[in-house]
Amino acid sequence: MLTAASLDINTLITLLGLAIVVGFFGGRFGRKFFKAPQVVGFIIIGLLLGESFLGFFSEQALNRLDLISWFALALIGFAIGGEMSIAVFKRLGKSIFTITILESFGAFLAVTVAIYIFTQRLPVALLFGALASATAPAATVDVLREYESSGPLTTTLYAVVGLDDATAIIIYAFATMMIKGLLVRESMPPALSLLEAPLLEIGRSLFIGIMIGVLLSFVIKRVHDREALMILGIGSIVLCTGLALTFHSSLILSNMALGATVINLTKRTEVFDVVQRITPPVFVLFFILVGARLQTSLLAKLGLIGLAYIINRVAGKSIGTWFGGRISNAPETVRKYLGFCLLSQAGVAIGLSMQALRDFQAYGAAGRELGLLAINVIAGTTLIFQILGPPFTKWAIFKADEVPEEKR
Repeated sequence: MLTAASLDINTLITLLGLAIVVGFFGGRFGRKFFKAPQVVGFIIIGLLLGESFLGFFSEQALNRLDLISWFALALIGFAIGGEMSIAVFKRLGKSIFTITILESFGAFLAVTVAIYIFTQRLPVALLFGALASATAPAATVDVLREYESSGPLTTTLYAVVGLDDATAIIIYAFATMMIKGLLVRESMPPALSLLEAPLLEIGRSLFIGIMIGVLLSFVIKRVHDREALMILGIGSIVLCTGLALTFHSSLILSNMALGATVINLTKRTEVFDVVQRITPPVFVLFFILVGARLQTSLLAKLGLIGLAYIINRVAGKSIGTWFGGRISNAPETVRKYLGFCLLSQAGVAIGLSMQALRDFQAYGAAGRELGLLAINVIAGTTLIFQILGPPFTKWAIFKADEVPEEKR
């Protein structure tokens, strides 16, 4: 196995080049012979190259490549923001916010109840319920881009997976404070103190994105050269990402705010088009690295908790989406199929599970056990959701008839 110590920069670059080439053929193979979205092929190639099989990418080596993952997530956030024009919110705003709230809380409630029935442990149930609310936008956005889908379902989906992060952060903050109270048998803190930290994080994220978006919009209003637009766009995304990480904010939300600001102030899509031209190899690497982090050995450890988590997360998001669409009078295709597009789980859920270990290990053996259980179950279920999520998204956009004929 190649460790971080044995991996010099030349070897690392060689491995990255190999990963891109092998990932490309893996994606094409999966699409041609199994009719699966390319992202599934990328993740499986990453799984084969990771510690579960060939061991080319150790955990230490993957940690050195976090920059690639950050950049990919920033590009995804920027692309989501580009779909969030004022015109879209005027047409779908009510349904977007209603669906986001109900699908997130639907997953939280369904998983919390189910895990409590199995374990009779409220801290465990609350933690897994909070983690279930998060949805990974990367694989979903990649499928939408691959099949060039457009329509009410696609537009709503872009916005919901973008706003889902903010909702998940708030739910996790509430659940964490309740769990800490249960672990030490203290009374619950005031609701205002529960909201303070997540709202500050969301506020910082939006401020960073909007500030850079205003500056970028001012500069590009008189720029028409596509090469200049690409340089300015990529530079702004990298700057936004750096500031978000520096000030402990969500890089996805910050870049989403950046993209939304630019599209609404300039009404120009050229900057999004030129930025998109560099994304394919970045996304290939990103999903290969995601796959390399997945460990098949964790599947055997899931047990009833993992099974209950998977089933009830799917049910909660699907039912919540349907009710949200019904209440807000969303188009029928949105009500019927959007829930199937929200299955992917990756960065946010894994990040929050790791945060849970840091949050709870100070509360003794019970707190540490809770954090480790969360990491193991989320890592194992992520493997399943990352493989199943993209095909379900593909199925949904095809059923909604939002894929152009040449992509069928």
